[in-house]
Amino acid sequence: MTIVLPILIGLVFVVLMSLLKEPHRRRFNAVFVAGAGAAYLSGGGMGGWEFVFTAAVTYCAYRGLESWTFIGIAWLLHTGWDVVHHVKGHPIIPFAEHSSLGCAICDPVIALWCLTGGRSVIHATAARWGRGQGVSSTGEKVRPVSSRRWLP
Repeated sequence: MTIVLPILIGLVFVVLMSLLKEPHRRRFNAVFVAGAGAAYLSGGGMGGWEFVFTAAVTYCAYRGLESWTFIGIAWLLHTGWDVVHHVKGHPIIPFAEHSSLGCAICDPVIALWCLTGGRSVIHATAARWGRGQGVSSTGEKVRPVSSRRWLP
């Protein structure tokens, strides 16, 4: 469960974020990752390095307002910081010993989605399975691909 649950949480996050339309989805995710970057500040487990990390994630989040790539990079930075906190014994949730480990497993799932463009998995799935029109990453409606192209 230590591995499966964080992956499922990452997938649920992607599905829920897919409910937002572009460009709101990208901008919301930029703000969200900025907040995640500041999550460790209150614990102070890494001293002044917490501020350096938060500044780096904040920069990526700011650039992420216009770029999914920077949002993905910010999530990968957060993954690295989760690993550092887990190894050093300063979890993100003080009373949950493996919370930073879970976060380090969940974050790359989100980062992968962001690095591939943060497309709506709901609309992509609907278009793939032929349930109505899908929506491209730019918000345009697209017709599903028919498996019966060879018929007249």
